[in-house]
Amino acid sequence: MISIIIPLFNEEANVPILAGKLSAALRTLGRDYEVILINDGSTDATGDQIKKACAADPCLKSINLRRNYGQTTAIVAGFHHAQGQIIVTMDGDLQNDPGDIPLLLAKLDEGFDVVSGWRSDRKDDALQRNLPSVLANRLISTLTGVKLHDFGCSLKAYRRSIIRHVHLYGEMHRFIPIYCVLSGARLAEIPVRHSARLHGTSKYGLERVFKVLCDLSVVWFLQRYGQKPMYLFGGCALVSFTGSGLSGLWAIYLKIFENNSFIQTPLPLVSGTLFLVGVLCVLMGLLAELSIRIYHESQDKPTYLIDRTDNLTPRADAT
Repeated sequence: MISIIIPLFNEEANVPILAGKLSAALRTLGRDYEVILINDGSTDATGDQIKKACAADPCLKSINLRRNYGQTTAIVAGFHHAQGQIIVTMDGDLQNDPGDIPLLLAKLDEGFDVVSGWRSDRKDDALQRNLPSVLANRLISTLTGVKLHDFGCSLKAYRRSIIRHVHLYGEMHRFIPIYCVLSGARLAEIPVRHSARLHGTSKYGLERVFKVLCDLSVVWFLQRYGQKPMYLFGGCALVSFTGSGLSGLWAIYLKIFENNSFIQTPLPLVSGTLFLVGVLCVLMGLLAELSIRIYHESQDKPTYLIDRTDNLTPRADAT
């Protein structure tokens, strides 16, 4: 079964058209499917339009959130309620084409776990949307090592066996492929069609650049140091202690050989400050290590994921 997850916020004019396009594209697949429309606290008639669409087609289902939680939370709600072994996400503003869903599924059938759409001919404002997106995609690819042309494209397909290990918070939906790769997913990207928005207004502005940078720092940290945070904080501590020692030695040199009093140079203050920063980094690293252990052990979460086994009998839990 295939589950299509579509978050919607103030898209009342797009819902009827979207429902028609989805039905036309999905009925040709020859597979069971469901479409989950998530009304993310819309303040217009989006909820009413979703209700009418669901009444006309039993394959359409809806989730109405009590308020606007954001796209990531709406997608997570869809993940929690999806029944399919293949999960597809897409936007509800008609800029993604439901006709591209079979292309994603065909790529999955080649053995991939995640297939991401690439809006190679994007129909958005060149300066406000396209240029920041290109720069952000290159930065994300460079820092994470996950090579995609378009992290922001919502049209993606996942195997449930991979996506069930991904936990999302904040506005992390654009980084789902990275989390999947961390879980061992095989990732592919294919060009998909992109249309100009006909109804409604975009929910994104230039302020998203700051949010993306903040989220990227979190993803980078979790990817590199998620299970060994002491390596990062310990490295910072080493740099601080080294700077502290060099500053102190320089101050002593000036005192002995140049006859400069300690109060005539800021080096003693710099040395003491860097030493305290180093101590704080060590303490933060220890706290981070404790947090990682609490996260895994309190929830009995393993530090590894198994793809499959052969001739292995599960061990009975010891009591």
